[in-house]
Amino acid sequence: MSYTERKLRERRDMYLEATNLTAPQHRLATVLLAHLSDHCAKTSNPLPLYVGWEKVLEAGMMPMERTLSTSLYVLSLDEGKESDRSDKGDRDVVSEVAMFHDALYEPTEKTIALLVKSLVGRGDAAGAEALLESIADGPLADLRHRTTSPILKLYCEKGEIDAALRLYHKMKHTSRVVMEAGTYSDFIAAVAENGYFRSDSEHIDGAKDLGYNPASGPRLLDILISDMAEDVLDIPEESARVLRNGFALGFKESGLSTVSHTENLTYTSTLVDDAILVADRVVVDHDTAICPATNLTLRLIVLEEEQRVHVHDTLLVMASEKSKVYTAKLASRGRTTHDNAVQAEQATQILTEFSQWLDTREGKPYTAIVDGANVAYFGWGKINVYQLSLMVTALEKHGEHPLVIMPQKYTRKKFYLRQGVTQFLSEKERALFDRLKEKGQLYIVEPMCHDDMYWMLASVSNQTVSTNGESMHVSKNNDEGRFPGLRPMVISNDKMRDHKLDLLEERSFRRWCCSHVVNYHFTEYIEDQREERNITFHAADIFSDEIQGNECSGGVIAWHFPVREWDANERFCLRLPQ
Repeated sequence: MSYTERKLRERRDMYLEATNLTAPQHRLATVLLAHLSDHCAKTSNPLPLYVGWEKVLEAGMMPMERTLSTSLYVLSLDEGKESDRSDKGDRDVVSEVAMFHDALYEPTEKTIALLVKSLVGRGDAAGAEALLESIADGPLADLRHRTTSPILKLYCEKGEIDAALRLYHKMKHTSRVVMEAGTYSDFIAAVAENGYFRSDSEHIDGAKDLGYNPASGPRLLDILISDMAEDVLDIPEESARVLRNGFALGFKESGLSTVSHTENLTYTSTLVDDAILVADRVVVDHDTAICPATNLTLRLIVLEEEQRVHVHDTLLVMASEKSKVYTAKLASRGRTTHDNAVQAEQATQILTEFSQWLDTREGKPYTAIVDGANVAYFGWGKINVYQLSLMVTALEKHGEHPLVIMPQKYTRKKFYLRQGVTQFLSEKERALFDRLKEKGQLYIVEPMCHDDMYWMLASVSNQTVSTNGESMHVSKNNDEGRFPGLRPMVISNDKMRDHKLDLLEERSFRRWCCSHVVNYHFTEYIEDQREERNITFHAADIFSDEIQGNECSGGVIAWHFPVREWDANERFCLRLPQ
């Protein structure tokens, strides 16, 4: 019997003697407490549990673990209102229940998080960290971001940067802690505010023992932001303000002013001297990718080889899954046949064969993959084969060797377009498809297969035999006047919302779009839809939509952060003075 259990029994005996209640009645009260917690959970009403908790303490009850867990959930709903309850005084009932739970049963992540929050609320960051240390060898050793980040924030607010760095290092090396943009920004701003990014700064105590060398100065900033860039792609506007204020306070001689949490950061549109701190909002030139404050050209960060392989393999899995979903949809409408089900099972095999064909075919490699349905449908509301043919011709004039990916449905003489609309292709239109096929520039996607999978996969194909191991990529300002960038490029205006989460994690998806997708626009025809029209091409992005650092002439790194609430070409620019 534990100490807590012994004390509760003593309390129960005293209570029964004082009230003349029996032991069975006491047990019934414990059962009723369980029903009360369930009722409060269903109604999202924590108030009765405050009374119930007083009775637990008064009567020496020993509630079941489930009852305490439910009570913690319900009482947590009232956390934001507790400060308004004058009858509670300074008591933290939620943390009392959490401690009571842990004294009787094994601690849970929920109870630890609540106790940490209570200690942080009282300003005891060291106590909260010590609590986490006490369970470091147990099953809860790997705690989540929501448990550790309040402690880090409190250390930062108190200016205890050595302790903050120590905890930050633990969080970075704990598998279940994935730090958010706000946590990184708060920490980096606190280090800046306390002057540790200055070139003349003293070292942070204990930093070298943690592996941070140098333990202060501009290089430490680069290390921390590089950590951040591994986990975070962009930051909220509030984080941009926090960073601005931290560096303005840490480099007071810069003359930068701090901003309130509602104030917009002002734009810097002129070149800033290397000896002056930059912590400002900038608009990066859309055509040149040059930052006006630093005169640096932002990079287009492309897919790494492992990521390309991941895209390829994921598409094969997606082909099967999406066909199953499509078959289920047909079944719900009573349209599924045995043939449909078989085709759905074959979807992965068909896409695999397409991949193998691309990799083993001889002849010129395909440098432009055309989303045929997207191009033919653009601006018309129906399939315009003449427009698709104009696209192929334009790409050839630009030195490309295009492959059109087209669903079989749209190559038939007659097909259903949408509700109430059936389209007929003329002999001339069908002849255009035949001509593309004869030239080896048309791949028809079979029914039950999604054409999107095909042009996505083609964009990451190595085309091993046809390229003979040589790069297809086109450099900027090339002599042929070709569109610069990686090859093969994907010609499409598709936003790919259906595939964003399925295809890749966010960083890889952005890199794939930035480096492979090329958007287009047709000018309107005057008299005949078959007449040649001007087609303009532009990359989805010419610099990457993620945090990146670039070296200035003096060796200092200038960092550019995309900000979620700002326009696509705007960045928060951070550069320390030389």
